[in-house]
Amino acid sequence: MARHKTANLPDLEALLAPPDELSLAVEQALLRRAPDDPQAAPMAEQIAARLAGAITLNQIQAGQRLLEGDISAAMGVSRAPVREALRILEKDRLVEYQPRRGAIVTAPDADELRDIYAVRATLYEALLRQVLDENPSALPAIFDEHMPRLHRAAARSLDAYALAGFLLNFAIFDACRNALLGDLLKSISLRTLRYLRLGLAHGHNVIPTSLRSWEDLHLSILKGPPELIITTARQRIHKARDAAVQALLSNSPRPQGAAHA
Repeated sequence: MARHKTANLPDLEALLAPPDELSLAVEQALLRRAPDDPQAAPMAEQIAARLAGAITLNQIQAGQRLLEGDISAAMGVSRAPVREALRILEKDRLVEYQPRRGAIVTAPDADELRDIYAVRATLYEALLRQVLDENPSALPAIFDEHMPRLHRAAARSLDAYALAGFLLNFAIFDACRNALLGDLLKSISLRTLRYLRLGLAHGHNVIPTSLRSWEDLHLSILKGPPELIITTARQRIHKARDAAVQALLSNSPRPQGAAHA
């Protein structure tokens, strides 16, 4: 399946390999289904989810072309659901269409990064306020469950830590009774995860700093008034944004696979 380098086509074997924990979480997030949901997702959504996982984890890299024929052959499906899957990824801005080149994996961009995190911070604040108003006991329970996992993951690898934070955020989103607000944040998380991995790979102190920001948020939830919780959550998001921006502007190489912290 290897191609001449000038074609800039990805090795699609990643689409056939069993997904690891992080790519599986990405796929389930895009499908908006729990792993044990008996209702099968449409084929186009399944293909889009698998491609999104490969792109987010940099198994398919920025600038590479995604050809319908190659993907359909690799996955043993017709071209119609592949075409629809690429349009789904275009909506999530993981893919863009270029004249005479077709579908191209988008490159991480500092301006887009800042825009995404600005929207994320606003939605996150709105969701936290609603959870604190309607279901205040949910957050301490969520953090008591997930913080030990986050600590263990920080000692393992970049991707283990990214997965633990990803799942912690999703537990927070699920605590909100406003399903639309939670769904919007989950959709944005698929794009911020790509940038988060860039930031986490940029220097040895990034993961410990990120972990401390989660600890600060946990402490504010246990002891602080709502405004302190909101402020601490906003600061945590800004730190993640700044780490990713630094990584982009310094031309730091994108993380490959499950790089260790």
